[in-house]
Amino acid sequence: MTTQRPARRRLAVAAALLTTGALGLLSRRYPLPGFLAEYTGDAAYATAAFFLFALVWPRARTVTLLALAFAFAAAVEASQLLAWPWLQDLRATRLGGLLLGHGYQTADLAAYAVGALLAGCADVTFLRPSLPSPSGPDSLPDGSSRPTSGSGPAVHSETPR
Repeated sequence: MTTQRPARRRLAVAAALLTTGALGLLSRRYPLPGFLAEYTGDAAYATAAFFLFALVWPRARTVTLLALAFAFAAAVEASQLLAWPWLQDLRATRLGGLLLGHGYQTADLAAYAVGALLAGCADVTFLRPSLPSPSGPDSLPDGSSRPTSGSGPAVHSETPR
């Protein structure tokens, strides 16, 4: 018998996706100082991709979602090397430019990795339900329980002299 992996709460994942999208847009409107100005939006892009995939596949493993988010963001970045006229026209629109970006930069791949890792950490910490423990918190590796005080005769073992 296989137990089904617990699903993430879709409302919480949707909230994380909307928050990440808003922060990503704000990072373009009000850039942070230094190198953060260049890469915050890229990290947010991969983070949003993670949450989008988590919304579609709420029972997926965190590492699977992490890999999907990075691969998706990297594929979009690689597509910036293509100069197809219809793709250039799409990128010329505001929405197309936000979703598909402009100009390939290898350094963006590092930002995507950081964004996917941050999303994975948020997922493990806040979104992914904990797996139910088959035995209680006081169970021993063999499945038995630890005795509690006053729950039976005390057992004393003496070491031989």
